Amino acid sequence: MGIKAFDRDDWQWLNEPASWSADAGLCITTDPSTDFWRTTHYGFVRDTGHVLGIPLTGDFTISTTFAADYAAQYDQVGIALRVDERNWIKAGVELVDDEFQVSTVVTRDFSDWSVVPVAHLTRVAISATREGDTVTVRYGLDDAEPTTMLRLAYFPPEVSALVGVMAAAPTGPGFTARFDRVQITTA
Repeated sequence: MGIKAFDRDDWQWLNEPASWSADAGLCITTDPSTDFWRTTHYGFVRDTGHVLGIPLTGDFTISTTFAADYAAQYDQVGIALRVDERNWIKAGVELVDDEFQVSTVVTRDFSDWSVVPVAHLTRVAISATREGDTVTVRYGLDDAEPTTMLRLAYFPPEVSALVGVMAAAPTGPGFTARFDRVQITTA
């Protein structure tokens, strides 16, 4: 039996944070110096961000809505799909140079990063749908459904992945993220 949250009891942590609660949604206070990244541009490998997820094989959709108290460079919140430390996708919002960026990092041995700047936000909706060897990431701002396509990426088919929500604080002391909805459907 795993962690009970969002009407499921099979959640599990990858890099459990020191402070979190699943009493009303999910509230995570990130540990400092946490991140997911592999090699590209920066030359380092980080695999310390927080993910609360469930293992899934086959096709699925994960969607969530969240808000956060972003404070430091690269503070990030969103969703994660993780096969292992070399194959994963994270998508959500990052604070970059004091501006909000809807972002996706796709990692297949090396990380790549794409961003879309947004002027303001209160809440964000993000979703990822895995169909065969493809993941489609969509987002919506404030209370909009995640309908704007952000990324279409390769993802290894028919292998188990930890699918869930993530948060990390690469440079700052940590911050609080609140997920008020997480929904996972399987095909």
